[in-house]
Amino acid sequence: MSILTIILSILLPPVAVFMEHGLGKQFLINVLLTILGWLPGVIHALIVNK
Repeated sequence: MSILTIILSILLPPVAVFMEHGLGKQFLINVLLTILGWLPGVIHALIVNK
């Protein structure tokens, strides 16, 4: 995982997931988690992009 991916995962989790996986199931899950709460979105982005 690059430093850019880590920074984006913390600041803008859906963007980080989109950069790694495109528009797919993981992106939609991350958007939903980020809407429900910022921290779940960050955790998901870090796990998915490891």
